[in-house]
Formats: sequence, C-alpha cells, structure tokens
Amino acid sequence: MQSAVSAKNITKTFKLYAGQSERLKDLVLPGEYGEAFYALRDVSFEAEEGDIIGLLGVNGSGKSTLSNIIAGIVPQTSGELTIHGEPAIIDVSSGLNNKLTGRENIEMKCLMLGFTRKEIKKLEPEIIEFAEMDKFIDQPVKSYSKGMKSRLGFSINVSIDPEILIVDEALSVGDKAFAKKSLDKMQEFKSRGKTMFFVSHSLTQMKEFCTKAIWLEFGEIKKSGTLQEVAEDYEAFLQDYNTWSKKKRKEFRQQGFARQSNPKNGRKTAE
Repeated sequence: MQSAVSAKNITKTFKLYAGQSERLKDLVLPGEYGEAFYALRDVSFEAEEGDIIGLLGVNGSGKSTLSNIIAGIVPQTSGELTIHGEPAIIDVSSGLNNKLTGRENIEMKCLMLGFTRKEIKKLEPEIIEFAEMDKFIDQPVKSYSKGMKSRLGFSINVSIDPEILIVDEALSVGDKAFAKKSLDKMQEFKSRGKTMFFVSHSLTQMKEFCTKAIWLEFGEIKKSGTLQEVAEDYEAFLQDYNTWSKKKRKEFRQQGFARQSNPKNGRKTAE
C-alpha cells in the first residue's frame, strides 16, 4: 500500500507567558521570555492509503493539535510531515467565517480549493441539501448553533471529495439522525479507500469505523497499532481514570504538564 501520511518526530511548541508584558518583551527584546510548552513531542507514524485511524486520549493530549497539523492549518515546530493528497478537516467550529452567510462560506471554501464558479454552482445544492440548511443558508454563520456549523462544515468538506479526511469531534454535536447520515458518508469514503483520521470521545463509533489507533498522552504517543489492541488498553486506562478522585486527576494533569513544559523531564517511549 502507498503511504498517504508520513510523520517523523513531529513536535509542536507554544509559548506560555505570565502576562501581557512578558509577551511584549519576547517580541521586542533580546533573550528568551515565556515558557515553552510541548503540545506534541516526537510524534511519528505512517498512514497508508485506506487507513482509518482513531486518535485517542483525554482532553489536552494533543489530538486536535495533530489534526490541525495534518490538515495544514498550523505548521509543526520541527519534524517531517509528508502528505500525498489533499487533506480536509471537519471540526466543531468547521473553520467557517462567522461574518459570512452559509452560502458565502461554501463559495469561499471552494474557490480557495481551486473550484470554478460553474463547478461551485453545481456542488452548492448538494452541500445545502446534505447539511439540511435550506432555511438558514443565507443567514450569517454567527447566528448558527454549533450543530448547524458542524453540519455545514461536514457537508462542504465531504462534497469536495478530499483524499485525506480529518474528523475532529464533528459528530459530537447535533442530532443523532445527522450523525448517522455522516457516519454512512464516511463508510462510503472508507469503501472507496480514502484515508481518514477520526477524533471522538465515543469508542463505540471508533470500533465501528476505525482500523488503527494512536493513543496520545500529554503530547506523546502512548501506544499505536490496530484499533483492537490500542482500544483495549485505552479502555482499561479509562476505567481506572474514571474512579480517580478530583485530587488524583489534578495530580495526573500536573505531572503531564510538567513533562510538556520540560523536554527532558519524564520522557516516555511509545509501546
């Protein structure tokens, strides 16, 4: 099988500042101000054409950061990312412009991807119908609910038929009927050999859909492999995690934050 996405030692750092004055000093004065925070560190994996990879991990583990890097929304700080094909990401906010109407967002997104106005006119009714947006398509997106934004973003991105699709919690909002319709569309993509990355807190959806999984913990790969073997260990962790007291969960997060703030502190090796 041909590689669709190859990631080698992908690292993403952000700066954390004690206040606005420290941020300004970092911009204009020599020297280092602020604290480096490792949202991702040395993440490596291979996704072959047709792979459906679930990204697992509790909140703050780096799933959305990795999704945005694969989609080309944000660049990695270091490491090598090779992508064969056009990626598209669907998340709760859907990357929509709140000041524009739904129809204008369809046109803008498609124009940016190189579609002609004639092609957009042909695609537009299909997108609107799939999103179930007829009454609201000419209203500004800022008036939409999260579910409506998610439906429109999903519809635009599946209609442009990308080679690589990243779905980040897009099915966690909105009604069950649309979630079912979206999963059916993703199953169609799966049958056509599309490569997909799927971020969801629903292990049930992942088990139904994914073939492989990557478990991220505090920005590092905890485990990767087939969905069955990774999900089994992750479920065992969640069962344990859900019994912890608030104090123990806080200590767990603080330990993870310490690792992410210091690259030499508590390094772990992926299993």
